[in-house]
Amino acid sequence: MILVTGATGQLGKAIIEQLLKKTAIDQIAALVRDSSKAAYLMEKGVNVRIGHYDDPDALDKAMQGIEKVLLVSGGDADNGLQQHQNVVDAAKKAEVQCIAYTSRFMKDPNSLANSLMTRHFQTEDYIRESGLNYVLFRNILYMDAIPIFLGPAVLNSGIFLPAGEGRVSFALRSDMGEAMANVLVEAPCDNQVYTFSGAQSYSFANVAATLTELSGKTVTYTPVDESSFKAQMKQRGVPEGMVQRIVDFMIDIKNGQEAGISPDLEMMLGRKPTSLNEGLKLLYSF
Repeated sequence: MILVTGATGQLGKAIIEQLLKKTAIDQIAALVRDSSKAAYLMEKGVNVRIGHYDDPDALDKAMQGIEKVLLVSGGDADNGLQQHQNVVDAAKKAEVQCIAYTSRFMKDPNSLANSLMTRHFQTEDYIRESGLNYVLFRNILYMDAIPIFLGPAVLNSGIFLPAGEGRVSFALRSDMGEAMANVLVEAPCDNQVYTFSGAQSYSFANVAATLTELSGKTVTYTPVDESSFKAQMKQRGVPEGMVQRIVDFMIDIKNGQEAGISPDLEMMLGRKPTSLNEGLKLLYSF
């Protein structure tokens, strides 16, 4: 049985939807914090287990009868690393056969502006030290994040970001979810690392050109400095903490942290990952 944590989150949902197509329903379990948000999973027949990363007792119960655990990384909680460690500890205690983890694909983890990303690599180390068989999914930045970065008025106002000429090998969350499900069902769990990215990298100038082509409106990209961007975000009413987080993402993009390209996603999908053009069609409903 495969247990997916964070099962009502966007990535968790994407993975479970794919698992439902690839394996028997009685082989899928979902860890959720709130049973009311998991009604649709229960209706499908998924084995829903209640618990959260801060509750070791609940995690112990959730691990019973589980062979593989997919730890979907948590949010930005201050104790996020400890939360991940709690899941690994529970998996080890239950003697699961395999633990998988959704990490991040970055060029150089030792020189990141976005400090939240470091917990991914600390979690990787903890998993290795646990002695459990593991699979690590190092995922590039979701293409789904583009509308969040650009804001709701992008087709009228253009793109203003402190990302310079940095490039990102964006991939859709749904493509990653499908590839992860394929690995969980089909591939051996023998300490493998899968690096998931799109087939090519794109600058925000490429994003602007693609939006222009799809919308029929002229969308331009203007690199801006950090202070100008923060003022723009403040005007949009974006919370200060979120603004700094986006700035950190942009600095890492500017520094080439998100530009790497790997064939692993195409290999595990059995097809090319969704292109920027097709992805933006979906995300903006063109």
